[in-house]
Amino acid sequence: MAKTERPSSEAQTETAAPLKEPKPPFAKQRQSPPGLESELKPRPRFEAGRYKAAGKLTGQIALITGGDSGIGRAVAVLFAREGADVAIVYLPEEQSDAEQTRAAVVECGRHCELIPGDLTDPEFCETAIERTVESLGGLDVLVSNAAQQSRKELEDLDDADMTRTFETNIFAYMRLARAALRHMKAGASIIATSSETGIKGTRRLPDYSATKGAINAFTKSLAIDLLERGIRVNAVAPGPVWTPLNPSDTGMSAEDAAEFGADSPLKRPAQPEELAPAYVFLASNADSSYITGIVLQVMGGETTGG
Repeated sequence: MAKTERPSSEAQTETAAPLKEPKPPFAKQRQSPPGLESELKPRPRFEAGRYKAAGKLTGQIALITGGDSGIGRAVAVLFAREGADVAIVYLPEEQSDAEQTRAAVVECGRHCELIPGDLTDPEFCETAIERTVESLGGLDVLVSNAAQQSRKELEDLDDADMTRTFETNIFAYMRLARAALRHMKAGASIIATSSETGIKGTRRLPDYSATKGAINAFTKSLAIDLLERGIRVNAVAPGPVWTPLNPSDTGMSAEDAAEFGADSPLKRPAQPEELAPAYVFLASNADSSYITGIVLQVMGGETTGG
């Protein structure tokens, strides 16, 4: 047999060497909610320089909530690199971040529709879906990623806190999915952002953790309901991820933000670019056509059978 040619040492180093992502302690920092990625130190990494696109989403149209920053921005960029046009939903206060995301998507040669608004408004959830379809021509992938949190003990949570967390994290997902199904055809995909907190719980996030557990249950239930329609429904459950959600959490001090992720098994938070390929995988019928109803754990060494 002929001897297999090994890649050059330079190529091996590029693909096999471990990523050198930032580790805490970071700069002590606080932001007012909802927070801006442009003001984070260090800036979250979303470019995914090692990622090799393969046209897995060519011609598809995706709507990504929370697409202005964090995981949502990284997903928007990788979807664009895979050939999709994207629409992103974000709060009006996040306009500057959204424009940076659009610039990154356009640089990939794809279109990015900006849709500012508040997902706690049921009518806006409908509007976001309809505007995506009208402006881009359809809807193949829905990524329900937007979230809000505030670190508080249960005794300190008032009804307004709990209502906003549930409206943003789970009710918006349900409303968006309901509206999206009017336009989705066989081969389409729905992906939600869950969290390790929805699987194993965590301190001082009772309402947030509860919504993430609800996301997991709704994802599995909807996946069963949509089997015959050929629409797959999955979720991604990240561990700690470096995004504007952290220093803008009203229950997190500047000192806490500086140490965010230090207690994870990898001693650091994930960067958004480390999460985004999981969304490409679940959106791509080339990769995951036999996968529906899962909660894909990307938790940096945390292990659970949940």
